[in-house]
Amino acid sequence: MAEGTELEWAVQVLVNNFDKYSSRCCCRKPRRISKKDFRKMLSCELNHMLTDTGNRRAADKLICDLDENKDGRISFEEYWTLIGGIASPIAHIIRQQEQSVKLTK
Repeated sequence: MAEGTELEWAVQVLVNNFDKYSSRCCCRKPRRISKKDFRKMLSCELNHMLTDTGNRRAADKLICDLDENKDGRISFEEYWTLIGGIASPIAHIIRQQEQSVKLTK
């Protein structure tokens, strides 16, 4: 994606990140991230935003919480739930910071 908006670029990065850590079980099934690769993704890609990314037990609990269909792997939809869960509190913090800047002016 050579051209595009920042939002389009960000979505492309998120999709590419999922593809980087996911694989297909067989040609008919959609891509999914295994537990092992999910733990690797957490420690390599989210170690600044999430605490305890190196803790296997914490990562396995997160996988269990995200894995809605309980197949032991993370689908793109389940991955997207993770992204939303990370983005929501960050958006709240940004809004609070903007509000406190307005109040100090």
